[in-house]
Amino acid sequence: MSDFTSNFWSLYVAGITVVSIVACLVLLWATGKTKHMTASDNTTGHIWDGDLREMNNPLPRWWVYLFVITVVFSLAYLVMYPGLGSYAGTLGWSSTGQHTAEMDKGEREVAPLYAKFAAMKTEDVAKDPQATAIGERLFMNNCSQCHGSDARGSKGFPNLTDGDWIHGGTPDKIVETLTKGRTGMMPPMAAAVGTPDDVKNVAQYVLSLSGSPHDSVKAALGKSKFVACGACHGPDAKGMQAVGAPNLTDDIWLHGYGEAAIIAMVNNGKTNVMPAQADKFSAAQIHVLASYVWGLSNKAK
Repeated sequence: MSDFTSNFWSLYVAGITVVSIVACLVLLWATGKTKHMTASDNTTGHIWDGDLREMNNPLPRWWVYLFVITVVFSLAYLVMYPGLGSYAGTLGWSSTGQHTAEMDKGEREVAPLYAKFAAMKTEDVAKDPQATAIGERLFMNNCSQCHGSDARGSKGFPNLTDGDWIHGGTPDKIVETLTKGRTGMMPPMAAAVGTPDDVKNVAQYVLSLSGSPHDSVKAALGKSKFVACGACHGPDAKGMQAVGAPNLTDDIWLHGYGEAAIIAMVNNGKTNVMPAQADKFSAAQIHVLASYVWGLSNKAK
């Protein structure tokens, strides 16, 4: 891989570029100086379709001048802009610099608007049509890939419209989640629960907590084994937002429903990651986005 991290290839490309431009000039000069054997009628002797003859006329001057101007332009471009390997050009232009400048310009233009929203409460921002439109666009461009365009999530990605929050759904908690991200971890618990039969019994007990179809006999046997899970989910199985342990009594299943899904979770555990967004958004943008997300599950409030 060292071949791709050295400056060899930049010099290689720069050399081909310069040689190609010089070769064009040489070719133009050579064609203008070369004398071709022609017939008395100034044709080359090549005939097509019986009577179509190739004339030996010089290139039009306007075409030659245009060609030379193009070459001169290309040389001037390579002096002013990056095009010769790692040479940055006299103007110091770069695509990264232009992107940064355009982003800074855009942020300056919307700064007064975001400043207005930053001074508003979350509840007020969530009701503001302009803020909602901005928040929706931020969500669609950055969050919908996981949570869906309707924010209802999918397997492994929480539904943001139902009011069921693993880490808390207050405005401050949503801002915290967006800013710092979250890492939810369910450790493998099979060894702590007991035998494979014990794991199945616990799965039936967990199903019974939400009133889901279950085997009442096995559920009764699994209740005592659930103690190993209560440390995080709580003795009443209603979860603990402080540690990100979900409520097991509300019939909302983030990673799948049924005995098989619960057994797999107990045996294998699960790690879910919500990436931090602090490097992507400003504090004002996070405030607007958090207000939009909060509003998804508080529309009637």
